[in-house]
Amino acid sequence: MNFEYQHLIPDDFHSSSRVWIYQSSRPFDTAEETGIQNLLNGFLQSWNTHGTPVKGYADVFFSQFIVIMADETTAGVSGCSTDSSVRIMKQVEEQCKVDMFNRQNLAFISKEKIQILPIAQLNYAWENGFVNADTLYFNNLVANKEALLSQWMVPVKNSWLARKIPQLI
Repeated sequence: MNFEYQHLIPDDFHSSSRVWIYQSSRPFDTAEETGIQNLLNGFLQSWNTHGTPVKGYADVFFSQFIVIMADETTAGVSGCSTDSSVRIMKQVEEQCKVDMFNRQNLAFISKEKIQILPIAQLNYAWENGFVNADTLYFNNLVANKEALLSQWMVPVKNSWLARKIPQLI
């Protein structure tokens, strides 16, 4: 699988644009991705903050992640605007029968595929060689476009997970 994604991020969004990444509990199939993209497009058409349109972007990445971005250089995203994006993710959960909010599931690239691992199994995975210091991890905590472009996929040793693995401390 090709894990290049930077070319998919719009150039005309400021580097400080806010980013939210939602990870699915399983990959979406092609029909689900099409339905999700239609849902996201409709959401972006009507995404407002206090009556002002939000300059937004949303897409499905690697059939497993949904990235939403808001350029706040013209209008800041309010709590209500953020809540509306969460409602869209709830719709995705319902339509596709997936979990989009479980932050206990970690995503890694292993054998050219995305592998999901519950955080409770991280040490086991480390001890048995499924995860090592150089394994690429999807850091879904990135908060802005600049971080999305440079820190979304990072080796475990360069992520917050390094603190969870005694051998890396």
